[in-house]
Amino acid sequence: MEKLRNKFTGFLVGVMCFLAIAGCGVYSFTGASIDPNVKTYTVHPFVNQAPIVVASLANSMTEALRFKFVTGTNLKQLESGGDLEFQAVITGYQVLPVAPQANEIAAVNRLTITISVEYINHQNEKQSWNSTFSRYADYDSNKDLSTVQEQLIKDINEQLVDDIFNKSVVNW
Repeated sequence: MEKLRNKFTGFLVGVMCFLAIAGCGVYSFTGASIDPNVKTYTVHPFVNQAPIVVASLANSMTEALRFKFVTGTNLKQLESGGDLEFQAVITGYQVLPVAPQANEIAAVNRLTITISVEYINHQNEKQSWNSTFSRYADYDSNKDLSTVQEQLIKDINEQLVDDIFNKSVVNW
């Protein structure tokens, strides 16, 4: 009987803690710590100014960041004028050989994407910033870039979006 009472008490404490955390509105299980006065966000379409332009890249990055906020926060998305605003420019898209071999042919190529992001927090201007983020993914040089490009971009987008999200709303 004592064991059952302890389990029930533990369960109630857990439920009460969950409700207290969920009710405060400034914490999410993604780690986001957002001021309760912040209700909305705007992700402006990314602009691609990289020397090599992949047609779908800007749109896929824009949508990935929007999706991260939809799934990782309870903020409402606005087309413009959000409490939090993101503007980004893709400044680099390049493939370079890495891991050279004896025959001077690289065993691995590296796709690197670089973006410049302006983040504006209209509720607390001190938290606004401009930053450059760069991520890469390696692939076997025996493969043609066109056959692996879509998956590489998806992987890099995920990393870049996590970087932006963490810097803007995760206060670790």
